[in-house]
Amino acid sequence: MKNRILFGFALLGALLMTSCASDDTADINITDNSDNSVTNNNTTGGSGGTGGQTIFLSGTYTTDLTLDANNTYKINGSLIMASGTTLTIPPCMTIEALAGGADVYVAISQGARIDAQGTADCPIIFTSDASAPAAGDWGGLILLGSAPINSVSGTATSTSEIASLPYGGTNASDNSGTLRYVRVQYSGGSADGQSENNGVSFYGVGNQTTVEYVQVFEGKDDGFEFFGGTVNANFISVVNAQDDSIDWTEGYTGTITNAYVKHGADHDKGIEADGFNTDIGNNSNPIYFSAPTVNNLTIIGLGSANSSEAIRLRAGTRATFNNVSLEGYAEGFDLDGNDTDSPTGAGVTSGETSVTDILFTDITLKVKNDTGVSFTDADLISGDGNGTGTDYATWGAGWTVGN
Repeated sequence: MKNRILFGFALLGALLMTSCASDDTADINITDNSDNSVTNNNTTGGSGGTGGQTIFLSGTYTTDLTLDANNTYKINGSLIMASGTTLTIPPCMTIEALAGGADVYVAISQGARIDAQGTADCPIIFTSDASAPAAGDWGGLILLGSAPINSVSGTATSTSEIASLPYGGTNASDNSGTLRYVRVQYSGGSADGQSENNGVSFYGVGNQTTVEYVQVFEGKDDGFEFFGGTVNANFISVVNAQDDSIDWTEGYTGTITNAYVKHGADHDKGIEADGFNTDIGNNSNPIYFSAPTVNNLTIIGLGSANSSEAIRLRAGTRATFNNVSLEGYAEGFDLDGNDTDSPTGAGVTSGETSVTDILFTDITLKVKNDTGVSFTDADLISGDGNGTGTDYATWGAGWTVGN
């Protein structure tokens, strides 16, 4: 198919020109919502140009895109990396996104990769270009892979809420690249009542992808959301998400290690977890549910009188929690489901869902059981009072904000 390659332009007097390229990737329906997007004269699909320019980025890239540390980059529409390409971002770079809501985002398609490797002293920052930035100014960062999901069967793929790109498959070891010392700010623009961007969305992303030291700050929707897949995430921080801070669904089975959540005035759950996407159904054969492991978790709310649930488990999800600290909620764990197609409680009685070593501080009710399956707190929890959570003061120092 033919894809328009829209590389942007230099603010200070670059010539305007356009070009077309073709690839052999599967046809995808993509709406390019960018404005004033033209090809940058200083690049043919690789480097972002030379020497102190402001370059706008949007459109579908069918060759590698390497950003130049000498330049300034602004995302002014949907920036989609097609299969077979790599987006490379150097340390210390701040990439601004036009405050245009849901249609401004970065998507790494199935078969593409992102190489964003900052450092503690030089994180990579995605943020709004608004003079007074606010949650929801722009979309966010989207990665799509070929790892298993339970919303489809066999080798079929599903389609992402934002960008309508395919994801899912049979390759648990799929690799979508590296996110290291990356901060995503003021994301979560809403397209409509059903489609919303998150800070970072992982759609069927595999476990050879590296995700470590990543923060989402002041997002309008969820911080991190995992739509199936097997990706592992280490040292992740969500501060002031207005919906759920960490969300999983569609059979996510990765491991999250060292996670810190702090709620602001507008928020929902610390974690909202589904065994399958209830809008689509559990279509895997054989049927399986989300079953991640979460190690070293801290969730801080606004006090038991002002925050509802710290962690909500529903739609049959299983989960293993080790070393948890929950503070300032009316409910610590709220389990919802039934004894048929959404057997969340059955995960507790079978031992597939468990909490080992936890500290409850200012929590009115530790466990609320709305599953239709009888179990006690002791069936779910061992080591009450022994949790310490994550050492965020150490690993989050210097590169995170809003703590």
